[in-house]
Amino acid sequence: MDKNSIIGFILIAAIFIGFTVFQSNQARKRAELQAQLDSISRVESLERQLAEAEWTASQPDSVTTALGETAPVAIYKDSLLEVASRAAEEIVTLENSKIKVAFTTRGAQPYSVQVKDYKNYDSTDLYIFKPGKAAYSLSLYAGEAINTKDFNFQVAERTDSTVVMRLPFAGGGYIEQKYTLHADSYQMDNLLSFVDMQNVIPRNVNMFDIDFDMTLPRMEKGYKNESQYSKLDYYFEGDKKPTEIGRGRNASRRVDSKLSWFAFQQQFFSAIVRAPQEFASGELAVSFYPQEDPDRNLMACSAKMRADLPAGGNGSIPFEFYFGPNHFRTLKAIGHKFEKIIPLGGWLVGWFTRYAIIPMFDFFHRFISSFGLIILLMTLVIKTVVFPLTYKSYASSAKMSALKPELDKINEKFPHADNQQEMMKKQQATMDLYKRAGVSPMGGCLPTLLTFPILWAMFRFFPASIELRQQPFLWCDDLSAYDAFIDFGTRVPLIGDHVSLFALLMAVTMWGYSKMTMSSQPGGNDPNAASMRFMSVWMMPIMMFFICNSLSAALSYYYLLSQLIAIVQTWLIRRSIDKDAILAKVRASAGKPLPKSKWQQRLEEAQKMQEQQMRNQQKRR
Repeated sequence: MDKNSIIGFILIAAIFIGFTVFQSNQARKRAELQAQLDSISRVESLERQLAEAEWTASQPDSVTTALGETAPVAIYKDSLLEVASRAAEEIVTLENSKIKVAFTTRGAQPYSVQVKDYKNYDSTDLYIFKPGKAAYSLSLYAGEAINTKDFNFQVAERTDSTVVMRLPFAGGGYIEQKYTLHADSYQMDNLLSFVDMQNVIPRNVNMFDIDFDMTLPRMEKGYKNESQYSKLDYYFEGDKKPTEIGRGRNASRRVDSKLSWFAFQQQFFSAIVRAPQEFASGELAVSFYPQEDPDRNLMACSAKMRADLPAGGNGSIPFEFYFGPNHFRTLKAIGHKFEKIIPLGGWLVGWFTRYAIIPMFDFFHRFISSFGLIILLMTLVIKTVVFPLTYKSYASSAKMSALKPELDKINEKFPHADNQQEMMKKQQATMDLYKRAGVSPMGGCLPTLLTFPILWAMFRFFPASIELRQQPFLWCDDLSAYDAFIDFGTRVPLIGDHVSLFALLMAVTMWGYSKMTMSSQPGGNDPNAASMRFMSVWMMPIMMFFICNSLSAALSYYYLLSQLIAIVQTWLIRRSIDKDAILAKVRASAGKPLPKSKWQQRLEEAQKMQEQQMRNQQKRR
């Protein structure tokens, strides 16, 4: 392996190692924070129970009427609100070909959302949130502080695609929630109306609060992968992309300016709420459950938003919901930058993914159903396209392989690695050999670096591609998750509870490729060369195995194919190069002067300065 590839692998390793260490630290902090939150929650729950018990004990359960009958004590001043607070709850359902949404009249809110054309990893029905695991309510002052989740609304209208629920007030007017489900879509409209509320809501009240709390369940095979790609997003109108918080760790954010929408995002599915008239401000938070959660919950999300009340207590405010997959084309067709929640990388990597990787993936998918074959074809296309960039690097490696006998002679001539003067002469002799052979060790560095955005784009693309979700290939049952070829049944330090065969094969292939390319490098006793060889041949494959063992099998499979193709390309280039001709050219030019490059001139100057310093030191002695 030449120096350019080694530098590239070292950079990749640094990125992966930093990412892994960061995630490990965050996991430890999440566990500590979750323990604190659980403790605080238990204390607060106990305090609330004690306070409620004391209040209940101090209040009469009922009052006696003039007829001797007992009646419950009223909680609300408004008689119709009092009736609504005690009315029976009713569940109403709307569904189309994509989703099934259940509503409860208790708060006139969504009660559960099932995505019909997808399943959980264990083949159970997939819910964005399960029954009773979300709360969508309004808080406002209407003569008294009220929260809509405390009241049962009346179903005023119901069709196959629409349900209308109302909460009437004794002072006149009502609050209406109208939900309309789009046909063959994951979208739903919500129209909130305040009708004839001018005698109920004081004139100085011009704001109200919208609270949306949701618990998203686990849906995928691997907790680590699922949590790393789950987060909360929010978007300011006019921005290029949304802002994200979370990504596998607890986080919260207060926003004191207008924002357009927010998204509770699981790895492959999201609940997005948009306000066309914008929210005035909000507080957003996400908290992740531990992997051992008995109810298999993934994360709890909350959005406490503030909105402008219609003037005079009359008017309607539209909201839009999206409950569905994080599919790039689907979200982009809706607009509003929804597709930007999919983590495809920064501007350069993201640009390449959106305009090269995704179109190529979709093109192959039109004709081929096997995603394993699609990944193979994509890898072949990518390696072919970038081959002109990498050819110089491969050719340089092949020529250095031909020069190995001459490089070994130089190592024998200058065996003392601890002698700085001798090492300078060795480097000069090596550079002179490369120049006579027409080899530039650094010539392929820039082209190799240009391929890194492609490598990183594939690293971001595969784990975020819902098309690969639950797609089998060979021994793997889900290309979006790890392939557990060996399952230990218990967690083992560093490696986890399984061994991924794709990750293992990828590491072995990387070892073979490194062994193949490093064989062309000069031997000798240079400690730097020996360290670089050990890093390339042994450390990199081992580190890559541990990193990829719990990641998407598609990603490991792509790296495996990429290494195999690189081996074939290197072998073919070596076969095409006439080693005897290169050696003959070098030996024929031996002893003849060559024009010196600027780098070689600087090297010789540095060598002369070092020799002069050594002579000065000897004179002082």
